[in-house]
Amino acid sequence: MIQITVEDRQGSVRDVRLDGYVGQSLMETLKGEGYDMRATCGGLALCADCHCLILAGERDLEPAKDAELITLDTRPDAQDNSRLSCQIRVADQLDGINIRLMGYAD
Repeated sequence: MIQITVEDRQGSVRDVRLDGYVGQSLMETLKGEGYDMRATCGGLALCADCHCLILAGERDLEPAKDAELITLDTRPDAQDNSRLSCQIRVADQLDGINIRLMGYAD
């Protein structure tokens, strides 16, 4: 079982099971679970609409690649634990992570 905790943009927190989404991007998975996930670039790590903070479990994730880091550098609210959910693939390693969805860029 893969379960993560998600805090949405309004501050509501919910545990989400991801078992049926292995291999998909976290952004697409969250969209499928009813979260408002604008993705202007379609998951190419270009827009940062799917910016999130990894509040717990960051060390279990694959490191961010250069394209993701370059895009995150455009966000004034980016932090050391920022990630683009379009660049995170659902896998067993996600079990137990805790994320906060960030606001959209203007």
